[in-house]
Amino acid sequence: MGNLEGKVAFITGAARGQGRAHAVRLAADGANIIALDICHDIDSIDYPQATPDDLQETVKLVEDQGRRIIARQADVRDADAVEQAVTEGVGEFGCLDIVIANAGVVRLSADDNARQTFRDIIDVNLIGAWNTVQAATPALIDGGRGGSIVVTSSSAGLKGTGTDRAGGQAYTASKRGLVGLMQVWANELAQYSIRVNTVHPTGVATGMVMNETMAKLFEAGDTAVSAMENALPVQILMPEDIANAVAFLVSDEAKFITGSRGRSMPASRCDREQI
Repeated sequence: MGNLEGKVAFITGAARGQGRAHAVRLAADGANIIALDICHDIDSIDYPQATPDDLQETVKLVEDQGRRIIARQADVRDADAVEQAVTEGVGEFGCLDIVIANAGVVRLSADDNARQTFRDIIDVNLIGAWNTVQAATPALIDGGRGGSIVVTSSSAGLKGTGTDRAGGQAYTASKRGLVGLMQVWANELAQYSIRVNTVHPTGVATGMVMNETMAKLFEAGDTAVSAMENALPVQILMPEDIANAVAFLVSDEAKFITGSRGRSMPASRCDREQI
């Protein structure tokens, strides 16, 4: 869309997957990037997280678009660290216009410490998004020119699937909770011309989905992964598919869209009536 010249986007979970795709796409459209990622594993999560090298690759890809980027390793569960990243980025670029609260984790397999798994997923997905928006909102308001916040929810944020495992329960609860937060923020921030929307992908070809543990669940036909199935004949989405939808939502072409559960994917099989 190419209409983000002079704007700055803050993106969490930016080292790989959807976060990297958002950073590269928005940079291609003219934005400078503040990128944040944990870049180390979480004990309760059963697949590897991004690495510092992954984050540096995002830096390179953004710079290849001719844009500037500040990249920081930080955990979205650490509100002070998130706030520091925003402060440094705004100090460098002078403003903030776009926030993509994208960082998230899932565990759908069984585990021996259900309480810790449930808490970690809620803390990263829900509290982490709250920390992100809380840290970024003052800069958006102070800029005086409005802005756009996009929160990465999931098809699980629109419907639940049956599972007795804490990880799947926490994932659905956190992603549904993000919809409620989005609607509250949309109502509150509209007075400042700041728009807030969610996107709800199904399965996307990222490290969260493309790993050995998830492959075993798919092969077994596990009900916990049914939310990732699509109504259209598409086996899995690419990160760039979601980035295209996000690029629209943060652009002036969507300047009157707020409080929306944006569709960035083919409808999941159990939720086609939502379309």
